[in-house]
Amino acid sequence: MATEEKDMNEFESMESSGAIYLTPTGYDALRAELDALTLEKRPEIAERIRDSQQHGEFSEDNNELDEVKLEQAIVENRIAELKGVMGNCLILQTEMIPTDHVGLGSQVKVNDLDYDDEFDIKLVSSIEADPINDLVSSDSPLGTALMGHGAGEEVLFEAPDGKKRYRILTIAR
Repeated sequence: MATEEKDMNEFESMESSGAIYLTPTGYDALRAELDALTLEKRPEIAERIRDSQQHGEFSEDNNELDEVKLEQAIVENRIAELKGVMGNCLILQTEMIPTDHVGLGSQVKVNDLDYDDEFDIKLVSSIEADPINDLVSSDSPLGTALMGHGAGEEVLFEAPDGKKRYRILTIAR
């Protein structure tokens, strides 16, 4: 029991620490994006610049060169951002996810009490949030409302289209 309490205290501390926590799936997605940018996109852009310079297609006032260099800057900035996140993140392990209340990494079934509509979401960090795929940021209005609450509880939050009332039906890892 002492170990469970210690683990829970560490998790609650983790939730409020401000550190970047990623699910294993989220980390893998960032790794795949980084690989695509460094192994495919970066060399492609460099080749386009090199080819154009060799063929004399770029003049000093050529907009095409400016566009390629802008694309290169955007790619390099994203690579730096991904390396920064991945170098400073902690991967959320399944055993760290609480089941007695909603926390980062929780799989939550909720009921929209206004429309009697049930749906499942997973609470994730803002970096891996993807609402279309039911990955809700813990920093979003819904995520913030759910955090710390248990199954059977109702939460109220302000959405862009007005106040919403949800009931938490189940919480899983």
